[in-house]
Amino acid sequence: MTTTNTTSARDRIVIFDTTLRDGEQCPGATMTFDEKLAVAELLDTMGVDIIEAGFPIASNGDFEAVSEIARRTKRATIAGLARAIPADIARAGEAVRHAQRARIHTFVSTSPIHLAHQMRKSQDEVVEIILKTVAQARDLVEDVEWSAMDATRTPLDYLCRCVEAAIKAGATTINLPDTVGYATPSEYRDMFANVRERVPNADKAVFSVHCHNDLGLAIANSLAGIEGGARQVECTINGIGERAGNAALEEIVMALRTRADVLPYETGVESTMLTRASKLVSHATNFPVQFNKAIVGRNAFAHESGIHQDGMLKNAETYEIMTPASVGLTKTSLVMGKHSGRAAFRSKLEDLGLHLSDNQFQDAFDRFKALADRKKNVYDEDIEALVDENLATAHDRIRLVSLSVIAGTRGPQRATLRIADEAGTRIEEADGNGPVDAVFNAISALVPHQAQLELYQVHAVTGGTDAQAEVSVRLRDGERSVTARGADPDTLVASAKAYLSALNKLSAHSVRVHAQHAAAE
Repeated sequence: MTTTNTTSARDRIVIFDTTLRDGEQCPGATMTFDEKLAVAELLDTMGVDIIEAGFPIASNGDFEAVSEIARRTKRATIAGLARAIPADIARAGEAVRHAQRARIHTFVSTSPIHLAHQMRKSQDEVVEIILKTVAQARDLVEDVEWSAMDATRTPLDYLCRCVEAAIKAGATTINLPDTVGYATPSEYRDMFANVRERVPNADKAVFSVHCHNDLGLAIANSLAGIEGGARQVECTINGIGERAGNAALEEIVMALRTRADVLPYETGVESTMLTRASKLVSHATNFPVQFNKAIVGRNAFAHESGIHQDGMLKNAETYEIMTPASVGLTKTSLVMGKHSGRAAFRSKLEDLGLHLSDNQFQDAFDRFKALADRKKNVYDEDIEALVDENLATAHDRIRLVSLSVIAGTRGPQRATLRIADEAGTRIEEADGNGPVDAVFNAISALVPHQAQLELYQVHAVTGGTDAQAEVSVRLRDGERSVTARGADPDTLVASAKAYLSALNKLSAHSVRVHAQHAAAE
């Protein structure tokens, strides 16, 4: 018998990415239509097996995004989420019908606390709902996933009964999520092992894990679920999602790759694209990645301790269990500057995994040259920041033209700001309790609104006194919360860009809502 280094087909772990659905449910993480398409394209290119593109019944915007992703995606299965409600399932089926491989993912609560307070149904009634709605989904698509919401707080006997009913009705994947991040690894592993052993038709379905990170156990639980027999992992880029988030895709992929000695499984994900995916999602959602985030954080491959540095210089394996290159990380360089030409800039973008259209490239190059005139050294992070900001603001209605600020200990702090929109250019002066407040007051005078500022955060993109500042702003207007970023060597300019970007997002949402209401009438 010949042995090989590759794992068998049964040990292939299916990667189900829900960044565009569960990830977008993270407060303030809403993405635009174009941003969703860009993220889906990258996920497909990097080898993600299933992309949960959205919740089609939630809004016309979600339906349109899922439909367009279904049309464009070349390799991945496209899934649409649906509650165990006939209208939801029909809408999801319509959204994914153009996909080369389509899936409907339907779910219903099974735990006593959910049945009593959310569903207000009996156990028997829920089983009937499962049988009818899974069968409806199976009539629309061949690939149906069913999830037992709050599975980890569901009595095992009843959970097995529900799983058996779902498979009988046609479910091809069974997801047993740790919806509230309650389980421990041993509990989660045993739940899968017991359900698969006790349910008579369990061999007819693939079992899936979906873990939330409320106790910081999402990755540990996901790996434990695999040991219990699951062969699909539901996860998100950067671990974004409801509350404390989901299991992070990049951590799952690299854990399986790095510890193949004790985790004999493989995925089809190209790991060298993980860093770019992380940055794309971070900028699309305007959620910064924490510096000490595993795999893709700024400090993931940084070493400051003298002992660690000494070991790294002698042999990188002393303190690194994976290489930066394995996750697509390139070393920061100082070769770009004001004398760099288009060819060098295009080559640098390719090294960083940034692929732009001709128009986007020209605009990014112009921004780069302007930045190089202002900064002594232009780092890779500077280039990534200006390119990502350009992509995020490409369709903005309101743009910053100029800003001047008077500030100091004696005051007054006064901002003079000029903006441009479809009506032309306008200028306004305003005082404030500090220069940032003055800038925001000037914006409010030019663009009247009722939104409340929930977050204002500044950090440096690189080191040095000439470093670009990256500002994050979160605005709330009623029930809607949006986050946006702006980058510039001038912190006040970056602040104005971020605030205007957030207002543009709120404005775009209002336009879509009004259009939907008009169409309905």
